[in-house]
Amino acid sequence: MIRTLTFGCLLGAALASPAAAMVGGAPEATGALGRALVTIVGSRGNFCSGTLIAPDLVLSAAHCVGPGADYKVVHYDAQRQPSLRDVARVAAHPEFDMGAILGHRASADVALLKLAAPLPGKAPLPIAAPEDPLAAGQDFTVAGIGVTRRGDGKSGGTARSATLTATGRPGRLQIRLTDPAATGGAGLGACTGDSGGPALQAQNDRLVVIGVVSWSTGPGNTAGCGGLTGVTPLTLYRDWIARTAQSWGSALSR
Repeated sequence: MIRTLTFGCLLGAALASPAAAMVGGAPEATGALGRALVTIVGSRGNFCSGTLIAPDLVLSAAHCVGPGADYKVVHYDAQRQPSLRDVARVAAHPEFDMGAILGHRASADVALLKLAAPLPGKAPLPIAAPEDPLAAGQDFTVAGIGVTRRGDGKSGGTARSATLTATGRPGRLQIRLTDPAATGGAGLGACTGDSGGPALQAQNDRLVVIGVVSWSTGPGNTAGCGGLTGVTPLTLYRDWIARTAQSWGSALSR
């Protein structure tokens, strides 16, 4: 039986004592990245990461905001005490296919959440497509608020980031990232709760969001974390994001 948690239980069980995020000992995300990352919690017990791309608009993964649940964003005050902030609207890309993501295949794993009000102390980041040409060996930054120990929800809650390297044949549909320092074992990478977090690239001397974290594996394509981190690039989805933001009255960061 799957146990459904209330919003209050989520705060107490997973978020009241933030620890690490990302497996492998990733450092804390600071500066502009730290101010843009948010925690999303659902009434069915899930939690995910997201990125402010407008003062009242969060970019996340479509698989994080399935139908039949309510969603809120966690805000931490100056004393690191959490409170829940309302989400006014949610939209997943109409071409999203959950089955594809569960199979680590490409899909439109992109969603937007409209906040009822901007979050104090937070600031958005701009979005863009990854620079062409994409090739194995390129570095990207990924970030999230997920767990540092698989299966331990209490180890999630602090924004952390890691620099990972593209492997295989990255393209407009999917980018697979790995920790180049990992030699056969688990390395840095996304884990539970990091879904929906940003993949970032430095463009024109600034950090921009170029994709969304969609899935992870353990070493050697096993179940778990610390192997591959799958990213959905925004190349094909920027127009949908811009149209949805405009229809909701949100001004994207530039």
